[in-house]
Amino acid sequence: MSVAVIGAAGQLGSDLVEAFGAVPLTHGEVDVTDPESLNILRDIKPDVVINAAAYVRVDDAEGEADEAFRVNAAGALNVARACDEIGAANVYISTDYVFDGKKGEPYDEEDAPSPVNVYGLSKYAGEVLTANYSSRHYIIRVASLYGKAGCGNFVDAIIKRAQEDGEVRVVDDVFMSPTYTEDVSIMLRRFLDLEPSFGVYHMVNEGCCSWFYFAREIFDILGEDVRMTPIKSDELGRRAKRPAFSALENRKLGDLGLHMRRWEDALGDYLARVAR
Repeated sequence: MSVAVIGAAGQLGSDLVEAFGAVPLTHGEVDVTDPESLNILRDIKPDVVINAAAYVRVDDAEGEADEAFRVNAAGALNVARACDEIGAANVYISTDYVFDGKKGEPYDEEDAPSPVNVYGLSKYAGEVLTANYSSRHYIIRVASLYGKAGCGNFVDAIIKRAQEDGEVRVVDDVFMSPTYTEDVSIMLRRFLDLEPSFGVYHMVNEGCCSWFYFAREIFDILGEDVRMTPIKSDELGRRAKRPAFSALENRKLGDLGLHMRRWEDALGDYLARVAR
């Protein structure tokens, strides 16, 4: 199985390249908003194209809706058309932010999306366009990613803040599924090897927690005594609304006999790796 990864320089993209031994396509080589740049896929002729390119600045998207939709939606459409032209399976990486967080328990693949911010809406638009313009598609929803490529993930940021300030303030009223990019990459390879039915799948580390609990687990694993103060999300004054409970359930993965490990175990491995 030959694989090309668009967005290869990102947190998830870099791990996907490693897991698949894939052809890496960075933004300098492929700009999903430019259909002409996707002509490179005709030369490579991969069996699978993983579209991990995305506009991910959630707060900025509120004032840059055109750019968010240009990348996450129109870009997804361009990739879908290119994949159909060469007969490649199209894997579109999406997000838990397609949900509004009102369910109060983890969302499975059958739950109806209802985004509460521009970023989530742009990604959902990308899902719809991928499904309608790519006959062989997988929409893979991930959440709260962190990985060795950095890019300002929460784990690295909260550790740096504690080192600089000696204390941290973290929201305790937003719940999600923290997920290690290496685990997603390894699971996606196992998943594609099975050649499952096309459609929407969730792929996150098992379990969920608040951001405050996640931060506490980080410092517990590191054995660091950090002063932590729980706060409410509205105290941050962020431009974009966040879903209060966007944890995901990997129901369809389970139906295939595939299981992601617990988020606590994944976090422990990540912290051990970056500490080396």
